[in-house]
Amino acid sequence: MRATRVKTIRALDRGLDVMLRLHEMRAASLHDLHRATALPRATLTRILLTLEQRGLVWQRIADGAYLPGHSLRAEGRETDDTDRLVEIASPILARLCAAVQWPSILAVPRLHYMEVIETNSPRSYFHHIPLGPIGFRVNMLRSATGRAYLAHVDAAERDAILERLRASSAPGDAAAHDRRAVLRVLAETRRRGYAVRDTAWGGHYDKARREWNDGRDSVAVPIVVADAADGVPARAIGCVNLTWIHRVTTVSQIVARHLPALQAAAAEIARQVGRRA
Repeated sequence: MRATRVKTIRALDRGLDVMLRLHEMRAASLHDLHRATALPRATLTRILLTLEQRGLVWQRIADGAYLPGHSLRAEGRETDDTDRLVEIASPILARLCAAVQWPSILAVPRLHYMEVIETNSPRSYFHHIPLGPIGFRVNMLRSATGRAYLAHVDAAERDAILERLRASSAPGDAAAHDRRAVLRVLAETRRRGYAVRDTAWGGHYDKARREWNDGRDSVAVPIVVADAADGVPARAIGCVNLTWIHRVTTVSQIVARHLPALQAAAAEIARQVGRRA
């Protein structure tokens, strides 16, 4: 390259450096980026805000980590559908939390359980109700989240999940052996339009409420994606719930006040996932 007197743009160079570091680390906190780039925190905050506004990076609610935007991942590089779902859902969950105040989780299926991949709990007025953490395993049969998912998958997937649960030795999966009771619960969930917790379940994967009681209750709805243009059948890809303190309010009160907002959030996530597919 021939010599030139044109100066480089320092601010652009810093921004590109931050983006490259994020791609290398995949997810990073402000502290991680401060250590990696040696940039002042105030400078980093301005850079990240600029990149976020352009859709080049995004911030996960659950832990505040920054991640590269899905649209800028290298062509041909394997992408993580979970990260993409969280990127889409995070701002929607933030708006849901602002509207209803109670916290939510976003969860996806992992063979015989649901896994928490995002929560707006840190933004909630009731932030003392810690949900998650990321990676937390949620019982498929006894939680509102698991029931909402099972009630809206096709029969083949549902049967495969139930078969895995029946083969499990975990006490929390034992209810799968009563197939008629399970199908009755799922049919009622579809009729109702939302899922509720098993009344005897207190949040622990294996223990009953009398042994472990987190003092909470939940309702959940599925995220159902359909792509009519390509003829792809509608499919459930995950669930969003709403969690509250059991002694403060009831399922019927939460449903009356907040179910439309919860359903609207799930529907908006589904629309955006379908549009970007």
